[in-house]
Amino acid sequence: MPQLNPTPWFLTMLLSWLIFALLIQPKLLPFIPTNTPSNKLTQTTPTLSWNWPWT
Repeated sequence: MPQLNPTPWFLTMLLSWLIFALLIQPKLLPFIPTNTPSNKLTQTTPTLSWNWPWT
């Protein structure tokens, strides 16, 4: 079965990971995200339990 033969696809996978790791990733890492995460505390609201008629 030819789809189980990794020979033609292994080189393609290896080259695509090398291109990503060596060329694309260093160009993407210097970008600063526009929405930086804030340290704002989230306010939790109290939850009320429901009175189910079948319990």
